[in-house]
Amino acid sequence: MALVALLCLAGFPARAENGSVAAAVKATYLVKFAHYVAWPANTFSAPTAPLALCIVGHDPFGAAIDAAARDERVDQHPVVVRRLVTIDRAAGCHIAFIAGAAAAQGLPAIDGAPVLSVTDADETRPRGVLAFGLHDGHVGFDVDDRLAARGGLTISSRLLSIAWSVASRGAHR
Repeated sequence: MALVALLCLAGFPARAENGSVAAAVKATYLVKFAHYVAWPANTFSAPTAPLALCIVGHDPFGAAIDAAARDERVDQHPVVVRRLVTIDRAAGCHIAFIAGAAAAQGLPAIDGAPVLSVTDADETRPRGVLAFGLHDGHVGFDVDDRLAARGGLTISSRLLSIAWSVASRGAHR
């Protein structure tokens, strides 16, 4: 069911001039991404421990991310939203949306950790495992599976199949 929601969103128009629609689409994606990622076995402290979705730096989502995460579960893990100024390995995030300039410090701080890092695509800033973009008025994302592998994450082929581009694990930089 979650894949159906993602596929519907993949074609959902989110015009750049309507930032609130784009933010709502991205917020929904962030929550749904968790259903298509496998974390290393020891990542969660307990089988029902929360899955922490962290917004690092500026929060472009506001209430949209809280609404998207409300009552959401990934396997037995309830999704909780946390807002942070900075991030490091001890922050306890499973998914981290790192906004704007925070990416320059945040991404290196969690490199190699089992954190699904997500950024907005911007050629002037570092990118996370997933990078949101806007093309022809549609929100989509690119995947760097090499970064995912460094953190021990496995991204489902179903999610990879709807990405705009994928830097595969076997690719060299």
